[in-house]
Amino acid sequence: MQSIRKIFKIGFGPSSSHTMGPGNAARIFKERNPKASSYIVELYGSLAATGKGHMTDVAIAEVLAPKSVEIVWIPEIELPFHPNGMILKSLSANKDILDTWTIYSIGGGDLADEKTKISVQSIYDKHSMKQILEWTHKTGKTFWEYVEETEGPEIFNYLAEVWSVMKAAIKHGIEEEGVLPGGLGLQRKASSYYVKAKGYNGSMMSRALLFAYALATSETNASGGRVVTAPTCGSCGVLPAVLYHLHTGHHNVSDKKIIRALATAGLIGNIVKENASVSGAEVGCQGEIGVACAMAAAAGAQLFGGTTSQIEYAAEMGLEHHLGLTCDPICGLVQVPCIERNAFAAVRALDSCSYAMLSDGKHLVSFDKVVRTMKETGHDLPSLYKETSHGGLAKNVEGED
Repeated sequence: MQSIRKIFKIGFGPSSSHTMGPGNAARIFKERNPKASSYIVELYGSLAATGKGHMTDVAIAEVLAPKSVEIVWIPEIELPFHPNGMILKSLSANKDILDTWTIYSIGGGDLADEKTKISVQSIYDKHSMKQILEWTHKTGKTFWEYVEETEGPEIFNYLAEVWSVMKAAIKHGIEEEGVLPGGLGLQRKASSYYVKAKGYNGSMMSRALLFAYALATSETNASGGRVVTAPTCGSCGVLPAVLYHLHTGHHNVSDKKIIRALATAGLIGNIVKENASVSGAEVGCQGEIGVACAMAAAAGAQLFGGTTSQIEYAAEMGLEHHLGLTCDPICGLVQVPCIERNAFAAVRALDSCSYAMLSDGKHLVSFDKVVRTMKETGHDLPSLYKETSHGGLAKNVEGED
């Protein structure tokens, strides 16, 4: 497994796979083609199907500016290796092709192809929850300590920056009002939910605040604001909402403990990314919202003093109960149903945490088995339910009279 920095990427929304990834690809291609006079970028499969809603063309054009770029949309063809394929071509002044590069945006802002994915260097010596749990039981240490031993204490400096960006996204989202960009006419809800939450007491107030925090980050993302992938842009509201709620509420969890919980959450996301996928175009929304819920549930269980077995159980439930979740964004925008899903997954994460904390940590279905099931389920899903906007809600809502 790679560094958890690869799970927590800081950047601009609305999509890690459709905005961050293609933008990064364009940046790399531009650097290796300093003599190019113009570019052609061909987008295939899911990148082409929902690219306009995700501002894929805008991200590419901004990076390649001031040189001109022609974007070619080919949604009906999927390149080998991954649904988010793209071919970049650099041209001379005479329109001769100087260089061609085929690359894939594999989720969470990462790029890979048949060669680069094989050559990725692993820094973790364990690659499954079973192996890591055995290590914790043998050493008496917990998940965040495994991250520290592997990546060094400097990882916490990066996670402190991650936490800072997460808090800023929530605060920004709570203050914003009006309609989100994209053409759906979707009103921002975070601000009003936050205000209404203050009028409640007890569990209703707690839940309303959790909704508000998740909505705030997701709306910041949907408007192209600065967020942290956790593990993707489309699911970036779940983990920050849970952590901010425990930080600012009556639990009053310190920044230091939050940052350690981020390390645990990152490790959970890393396990899934290593053994399955966090790409909606590859496995559906279960790989985004489902994994985000698992990460948040594990972080919450740690902050409530859970054992490593209880933390694993919380993560397992967070993912298990999102199995089969489709990715069918209306108009290809990271808005409907994405934003609401972040809010509901945040609540489900805390529910998973509470359920696990009431147990002794023993349960029938392991986290590793759920990850394997999620991968198989994702591969069995028809492509129209994997970030193409050709099925599900995208088809039925857009087709209304």
